[in-house]
Amino acid sequence: MNFQDLFLRPYESYSAFQIFLEAVATFFGIASVYFSIKKNIWVYPTGIVSTALYVYILFNFGLLGDMMINFYYTVMSVYGWILWARSSEDHIHVEVSWAKTKDWLIAGILLVVSLVLVTVVYYYKPLIDNHFSMEHVNLGLYHLDWANWLDILTTSIFLVGMWLMAKRKIENWIFWIIGDIICIPMMIYKGLGITSVQYLVFTIMAFIGYFEWKKNLKTN
Repeated sequence: MNFQDLFLRPYESYSAFQIFLEAVATFFGIASVYFSIKKNIWVYPTGIVSTALYVYILFNFGLLGDMMINFYYTVMSVYGWILWARSSEDHIHVEVSWAKTKDWLIAGILLVVSLVLVTVVYYYKPLIDNHFSMEHVNLGLYHLDWANWLDILTTSIFLVGMWLMAKRKIENWIFWIIGDIICIPMMIYKGLGITSVQYLVFTIMAFIGYFEWKKNLKTN
């Protein structure tokens, strides 16, 4: 497939409003990652705009796992905003640290619980798509394609990454890098070309963020 088939052709069937929403969500998403690299509390208000828009966008495209994680992002952004505000002397910037054994234990539990919960949601997806009517509905995971399975995986990865970021742990960037790389082909497959480019930019910025936070910790 060429560039037009991958990135442009899917948008021929989208409304101008759908394209506008995806572009706005992408802009604020990139702005949020930029502020995160700078350890700037504006990561959260810009992130809230992006994730709230993606809840709507991803629901319409049937990516329930990614929709759930963006809803989780929105809630966690409020939580992280409060934590960062309390931990910042100038109410803008924060200090970071490495994750400890307890943090990794909690992260592991979050990962497993998320995998189970999102799989359960996909199990009931036929019921959800049928407006919660059991008429002519067969529950199960038979309807999942490879993008849906990747969606379940990335949802869990991003959930842990968001929690580690709220705790100001440097390792949060590792989870963003892994999840972002997986999301690039998944979003292309789902016809969200703009979003796939966003995840490519996110991957690059996540590498920068990891080394910036690590450098900052050594300097301090």
